[in-house]
Amino acid sequence: MKMVIDGQQVDSSNGKVIEIRNPATGELLDTVPDATIEDVDRAIAAANRAQKEWAKLLPIERANMLYKVVEIARREIDDIAVLLSKECGKPLREAQFEANEFPDLLQEYIEKYKHLEGRVIENGFEAGQDGNLFVTVRMPYGVSVCLVPFNYPVELMAQKISSTLLAGNTAIVKISPYNPLSCIRLVNMFKEAGVPDGVLQIITGGVEVGERLTHSDQIHMINFTGSTATGTKIYEAAAKNLTKVSLELGGNDAFILCEDGDIDLAVEEVVAGRILCSGQVCIATKRLLIQNSVKEEFTNKLIERFKKIKQGDPLDDNNDMGCMINEAAAEKVQKQVELCVAQGAKIALGGTHEGAFYRPTVLVDCTRDMDVMKDMEIFGPVASIMGFDTVDEAIDIANQSSLGLGGCVFTSNMKTALKVCREVITGSMNINASSLLRSHEMPFGGAKKSGLGREGVCVSFDEVTQEKTIVFRNLHLM
Repeated sequence: MKMVIDGQQVDSSNGKVIEIRNPATGELLDTVPDATIEDVDRAIAAANRAQKEWAKLLPIERANMLYKVVEIARREIDDIAVLLSKECGKPLREAQFEANEFPDLLQEYIEKYKHLEGRVIENGFEAGQDGNLFVTVRMPYGVSVCLVPFNYPVELMAQKISSTLLAGNTAIVKISPYNPLSCIRLVNMFKEAGVPDGVLQIITGGVEVGERLTHSDQIHMINFTGSTATGTKIYEAAAKNLTKVSLELGGNDAFILCEDGDIDLAVEEVVAGRILCSGQVCIATKRLLIQNSVKEEFTNKLIERFKKIKQGDPLDDNNDMGCMINEAAAEKVQKQVELCVAQGAKIALGGTHEGAFYRPTVLVDCTRDMDVMKDMEIFGPVASIMGFDTVDEAIDIANQSSLGLGGCVFTSNMKTALKVCREVITGSMNINASSLLRSHEMPFGGAKKSGLGREGVCVSFDEVTQEKTIVFRNLHLM
């Protein structure tokens, strides 16, 4: 497949390519261009040219073009799902769910956009302002860079570009070099729907491509989902140009099970959170804090449940779990598990991998001084268990991480639940369910080093527009 720059499907200016392989089988799926700095600069120039005319269109004109994209995407959704499964290594049913998220999200953002309103501040509410009427409108920033990670490329691209484009910005998508094929297919649909050249572009390549985009003074907004380390570098680069940034970064979510919580439900919620996308989910449960009085029962039930998980070919509906994005990702998890063991944890189940397939793993005897109970996010199917005596102790352990994306608590006492939800510092908390939740509408984002800003249908237009005040002076209507 080729990149899309200024409405054209193009190769890299130097002809170099990146091989895209199925992580489960090693099969070569396709190649994509390995973009150069020259390619990036062409895309930035095209986006700036296109933005001026795109912003002049009536809101309903932009909305109608994107409605056409929704129609096209729904026709091709089954093919997109199969391709997504192959390039990501996630089970086909997970890929089907994600693929459908694209038209669903786009449609929801369109409906929200049609009700985007400014404010009117009547004259006379402030001394000396009796002759001035204030009206606000929402204006686009200009050119946005949307940096999309490998774990949910289709869904997260939809989250980023929908509000961005509708609001009159143009977007350059920098997609992960591991699995860009589905997103390229989707971006090509925009031209078919009549979206002008340069409004939406997609570039494939490595770190230098992302750095060129985020360092450019011709970029007006950056929307990134990924690691805290990379997000920090982007923030530093953006600061030099005062570029607007939205960052959704890493998480090491605490899962707190109190002794009066539903143990069987808690086990099932952990399983869902640890095997979805082979554990490669930022908002998934990672640190399991279990009250000591029920820790043994919970651990035994979790191990038995993990043993029943069927792992294998992602296209086989009989399997519960596929593989990680590549073998290097599995090897990184392996090293993290080995570090846990070196620090005193024990492997109760799993702890090995074959190629990109990392086995569901349970670590026990974890303590609060271990890296895994602080900031080491294991981005794989590993459940790390630690005991606690009191709820205050659990809250303290949860808050010792510098990350604060999500979290959850299991208890039958709603006073306890609300105490935990208020005192654990995160962007979201769940009661009697794992933190693995991202609805389309909810404001999604983290506290502390888990990010800046919020993403979601109800809030994204605030992130991708800036409020402008128009003043009608010397009216003296009253």
